[in-house]
Amino acid sequence: QNNNDVYLSIFARCRDFRSHRAALFDGIEEGGIRAPAYSSREIHEHENDQAMDSLHDRVNVLKRLTGDIHEEVENHNRMLDRMGNDMDSSRGFLSGTVDKFKMVFETKSSRRMVTMVASFIAVFLLIYYLTK
Repeated sequence: QNNNDVYLSIFARCRDFRSHRAALFDGIEEGGIRAPAYSSREIHEHENDQAMDSLHDRVNVLKRLTGDIHEEVENHNRMLDRMGNDMDSSRGFLSGTVDKFKMVFETKSSRRMVTMVASFIAVFLLIYYLTK
């Protein structure tokens, strides 16, 4: 009785192993793998559809990328325009200041006044450093 149980369990395991093995190698025949029932035209059509979908996705990515680049270029152009306007206004302010200095130094009395003020400042600084 005990031996029969052992033989039955071994037999059941072998049968399970064979059924699992058959399920695992179900698609393989001797000499190779069974070809599916699809025609080569359907296979090529499916591959073409996949390639077209892939190209469509790539075109969409490139479209978004070029849109982002365009937006970035527009932002930089606006920033450069503002910077150019600021430089023009600074140049105008600086040239006005230089013109005023030229006008001050053109007259002899103004030159004497500037020399005298510079001398007083120099003497003041000299006395300040000597007393310190």
